[in-house]
Amino acid sequence: MVRQAVYSRLGKPLPRTASAPNPLVVNISARHCHLTPEAVEALFGKGHQLTVHKWLYQDGQFAAKETVTLIGPRSRVISNLRILGPCRSLNQVELAYTDAIALGFEIPLRASGSIKDTPGGMLMGPAGFFEMPEGVIRALRHVHMSPTDADFYGVKPGENLQLKIGGACGIILDKMLCRVDPSFKLEVHIDTDEGNACNLQPDTPVDLLK
Repeated sequence: MVRQAVYSRLGKPLPRTASAPNPLVVNISARHCHLTPEAVEALFGKGHQLTVHKWLYQDGQFAAKETVTLIGPRSRVISNLRILGPCRSLNQVELAYTDAIALGFEIPLRASGSIKDTPGGMLMGPAGFFEMPEGVIRALRHVHMSPTDADFYGVKPGENLQLKIGGACGIILDKMLCRVDPSFKLEVHIDTDEGNACNLQPDTPVDLLK
């Protein structure tokens, strides 16, 4: 109680002394897209539904067997762009900056779903084309958390943490957006540029910092 009173007087949170309720998983999110059912039908044919290639760490999320080709403004393309399912209510392509440079895009850094005033692009599938008027972004690095995890790390939805990555190329990534939902497992998503910069490996030590 004394310790709690001292930290409260200083305006600082209590240091963590207990073990985290859930293991911290950090995954590299390679370029991919999220599509509406209408876009899937335009690209793969009427009535087509996404099929599971691999289940992802978050419950109910999967990498689909279906892929598309993204055509950039310089007529350069990225083929085999993986679709993540299930279908969503908007179309969004998530690239790393190096991907965008290769295609000729100037993409903003955005939270997933925030696609207003973002560049669009053309997708090509085996059954046709689908033009996106907007939705090509670099996704903000973020952490999925349950309310229990958020309480442990002392954050609220929309706040930020830091991710400390150890190893020979250790770095600290700032502005790690916290996304909180009872259905979420504790998982950090960084893109390929960030993963390559720190040479992230399965045994690389990681920690979330306030």
